[in-house]
Amino acid sequence: MELVLIGVMALLTSGLTFFSGFGLGTILMPVFALFFPVPLAIAATAVVHFANNLFKFGLMAKQADWRVVARFSVPAAAAAIAGAIILNLFDSLPVIMRYAIGGSTFEVTVVKAVIGVLIVIFALLELWPPFQVLAFPPRWLPLGGVLSGFFGGLSGNQGALRSAFLLKAGLSKEAFVATGVVSAVIVDAARLVVYGTAVVATHFEQSQAVVAPVVVGSVCAFIGAFVGKRVLQKVTLHTVRLVVAVAMLAIGAGLVSGLI
Repeated sequence: MELVLIGVMALLTSGLTFFSGFGLGTILMPVFALFFPVPLAIAATAVVHFANNLFKFGLMAKQADWRVVARFSVPAAAAAIAGAIILNLFDSLPVIMRYAIGGSTFEVTVVKAVIGVLIVIFALLELWPPFQVLAFPPRWLPLGGVLSGFFGGLSGNQGALRSAFLLKAGLSKEAFVATGVVSAVIVDAARLVVYGTAVVATHFEQSQAVVAPVVVGSVCAFIGAFVGKRVLQKVTLHTVRLVVAVAMLAIGAGLVSGLI
């Protein structure tokens, strides 16, 4: 069941959001979290996200503005490592609370609570119209890199913040997409170093089971990106944002309460 759900969501998301910062990691991480521990879900999503962005990198890297990449992505990479380290620290903290419903026991942990709250916040931002047109002046690019990278390392939610800081960088549509892709590749590479040495080691046995979903998700994301690059001329994301934001609210609440 998880292979089908993860594959379908990766395919649809990669294609529908090819031209948007709202994308693969935002949707796919909560789907992985339905089946795997939260830190491992974030790590698995990062692998799919990285592989997908490498594919996009090959398609569009020549159109990236490398001056913007340098100002934005260098601080983003450092902040992503910090966020990933903090995620691992949260994962090592003891259970906050246990409770039983109908004979089943549920646990509220620090990492579930923190990631759940972040998912809810980002879902509410997706439902808030002013956030969709939010853009910061170019002088804030390094700060944007820090914020986007940190939350990318901590929770996997980075695309919306990245777009908000790149929108007014004076880029063409093609350069905007390409620069975002290059930045995402750099951030993913940085956080995967921490995930690979810390998160996967902590959840080693369960990490074996995540290999097949990651492969399926990556392949489906490739197909989605390929179709999105060639077929989708104009992407309307209002309905997609609404449906996904509501689902994110439900999943975030489930994590905070320990039900997931």
